[in-house]
Amino acid sequence: MLVAAAGLTMGLAAGGILLVVVLGYAQTRSVHSESMDTAQGVARLIEQEALPNPIPVTPGVQVQVIDSQDRVTAVSTTADRLVPILYAEELRDLPDGRSVVIPGNRIGFDGQARVVKVTAGPPTDPLRILVARSTNEITQSVHLLRITLLILFPLLVALLAAGLWRALGAALRPVDALRAGAEEITGGTREGRLPVPDSRDEIFRLAVTLNGMLHRLDAARARQRAFVADAAHELRSPLTNMRTELEVAQRLPDDTDWPGLADDLLADVQRLSRLVDDLLLLARQDENARQDENARQDENTRPDGNGRDGNGRPAGRRFEQIDLGQLVGETAQRYPDVTYRDPDAPMPLLAEPDALARVVANLLDNAVRHRRSQVVASVAEDGPHLLITVTDDGPGIPEADRERVFQRFTRLDDARARDAGGSGLGLAIVHELVRKHGGTVTLGDAQPGLKAVVRLPR
Repeated sequence: MLVAAAGLTMGLAAGGILLVVVLGYAQTRSVHSESMDTAQGVARLIEQEALPNPIPVTPGVQVQVIDSQDRVTAVSTTADRLVPILYAEELRDLPDGRSVVIPGNRIGFDGQARVVKVTAGPPTDPLRILVARSTNEITQSVHLLRITLLILFPLLVALLAAGLWRALGAALRPVDALRAGAEEITGGTREGRLPVPDSRDEIFRLAVTLNGMLHRLDAARARQRAFVADAAHELRSPLTNMRTELEVAQRLPDDTDWPGLADDLLADVQRLSRLVDDLLLLARQDENARQDENARQDENTRPDGNGRDGNGRPAGRRFEQIDLGQLVGETAQRYPDVTYRDPDAPMPLLAEPDALARVVANLLDNAVRHRRSQVVASVAEDGPHLLITVTDDGPGIPEADRERVFQRFTRLDDARARDAGGSGLGLAIVHELVRKHGGTVTLGDAQPGLKAVVRLPR
């Protein structure tokens, strides 16, 4: 605000100085022009040999006609008939059609006078015409303007500063409200929302944008806290079980079945290893999702202008051409109780093989844990998409819970009671990896059992 006021003051001062200079120059030019007109009029009378004596002129003007001998031959009524207006050297050095400023008291004027010289008559006997006009009125008018500006300038600056202070204060008041709101949010005295002004201007849009950012940050923090809490809970269970078994074995070494204890500890270690692997995979997927979002916002880093490859998948991933039927078949072979229906033709797909193998393995793990007698896996075509279908004849999942099970660490009550070693991350990983390929995963009713369908774009 101080910088703006200083700039305004300097601008007004420069404008005032420029006004004084321009006005003085304009009036000086006007005096010179009027004097030249008078001199040229006298020159025409000389050419016509009709010059009267005395020469009629307007009041405040003196005219003299001087011959080559520096003698005054004709004058106006107010001019001296004997002494020229200019001294001999001034008269000699002044070019024709130019003017010179002399002290006014020399010819009876107050202040200063401007004298114009014009030559007339034949070249052999030239006559020099001198027209003198007082510049006292110009000096007084310029002086009056200077005094007026010196008086009014401080008042004008004060009024403008007050108006600028009020205008900027009103404009910056919403910004100060945003600052105070941010300080309260930082101090923890209010919820994570900034006050939104009533005006529909840039400050309003800034507040809405910042509130959207705060909402996303709050949601991310909430998800992070929930994720950390669930991860801690899942990690604590096998660790507690291992600690209990070891403490019992330490207190009762003679009664401990050491081979059985080793098997139990190995099972818990394997469960911990799977859980840690799942957590790391989800963390990598979150980081990839964040990078994809940044790539979409950065026009210069997008391969084809939209941050994705020609198939709509995130650019920069290790995608390659695979046979989806062969990949699903090789994964299903690791499960003796799974029936795989091999398609009749190759199913080419541009994808990340390890990620899709993890998707199929997680779906088969989930189906095998909940089946009653059989699990069936198949691959089929559906227009521009390829479908991976995994069906079991277990209890299924209620329709109201089929979206919720894709959230992290979500396990239904009946599954928690029967699920051996499930961490609630399998379907969440499936959802993230399928989404990375630009596809979708849905759960349906197999009557009886559950049918999981993965739809992938070719």
